[in-house]
Amino acid sequence: MRVLAAMSGGVDSAVAAARAVDAGHDVVGVHLALSRAGGTLRTGSRGCCTIEDAMDARRASDLLGIPFYVWDFSERFREDVIEDFVSEYRAGRTPNPCMRCNEKIKFAALLERALELGFDAVCTGHYATLVHGADGLELHRASDAAKDQSYVLGVLTAEQLAHTYFPLGSTPSKALVRAEAEARGLTVAQKPDSHDICFIPDGDTRGWLADKVGTSTGDVVDRDGTVVGTHEGAHAFTVGQRRGLSLGVPAADGKPRFVLEVRPISNTVVVGPKAALAIAQISGDRYSWAGAAPQDREFRCHVQIRAHSDPEPAAAVWDAASDALVVTPDRPLDGVAPGQTAVLYSGTRVLGQFTIDRTVSAVPAGV
Repeated sequence: MRVLAAMSGGVDSAVAAARAVDAGHDVVGVHLALSRAGGTLRTGSRGCCTIEDAMDARRASDLLGIPFYVWDFSERFREDVIEDFVSEYRAGRTPNPCMRCNEKIKFAALLERALELGFDAVCTGHYATLVHGADGLELHRASDAAKDQSYVLGVLTAEQLAHTYFPLGSTPSKALVRAEAEARGLTVAQKPDSHDICFIPDGDTRGWLADKVGTSTGDVVDRDGTVVGTHEGAHAFTVGQRRGLSLGVPAADGKPRFVLEVRPISNTVVVGPKAALAIAQISGDRYSWAGAAPQDREFRCHVQIRAHSDPEPAAAVWDAASDALVVTPDRPLDGVAPGQTAVLYSGTRVLGQFTIDRTVSAVPAGV
């Protein structure tokens, strides 16, 4: 099999490429240049796809004896990930750029080019497994629950899954991957994992957004519309946030208040008690299935709304009239924000995902 190994410059993708070589595949390494800022350098575990990462990927490829290329996807990344991130915040939603990157870059743009060049599959260092089920290929959780990345891969379609290769999915722990890298002589064996948003390496999302969107003074209001403070830009707030609220009027019960809603049109932030963050129902019409779609319009599942949150048992309805997915968890979800991604599971299998457009509070206003 001809395999294009996406090499980020980290330990996971390097070991994944090595295992693809060991399996006898014809492997070519490629590093994606996602920024045209040539002087960009990694700061510890912040940032990715930097000059340092490209050099680490090249060294790993040289050691494995495979061809290596750097492909410039910076324009596509800017349009599909960064601009989407900004527009979602402008609309008062909380996006997940890692989901968009997997969907639009690694398993759309990269896979499309790979297939055009005659490759059979794209290999990555993601921790997830592929299983041949009765209805076709299925995406499942990884063996290592702590490193499982099936959530951020929930955007993959059946056609994309047919051309993906995840060599690390059955590895019991990340420690074993690092030990293997050390034994292979890979210099990235102890390289820190990347975290936070890769295109905001200093971690200051609020400052970054202020530079892109600008600042504009608005009101912070309670659930009944009473003004309790001001802010310098609604885009800087997300549902569930507690810190950074400049409230001049204390709550009647003296307890902390949290962001419940962001209204970009009126530049208003709505706050209230923690109990009001409980969400009884979520829905969205931007959905996809990771393999065969459920046979029934109503089905039981587990829903996960963050990469590292616990999946919650739920009832799902595939509403044909509105062409939307409506999910009612058995117990309320905490702090759900429009723009987040809900991934649906059946056991370890990923059924599909949708972007949350609408939420229904478990605690009506005035209660």
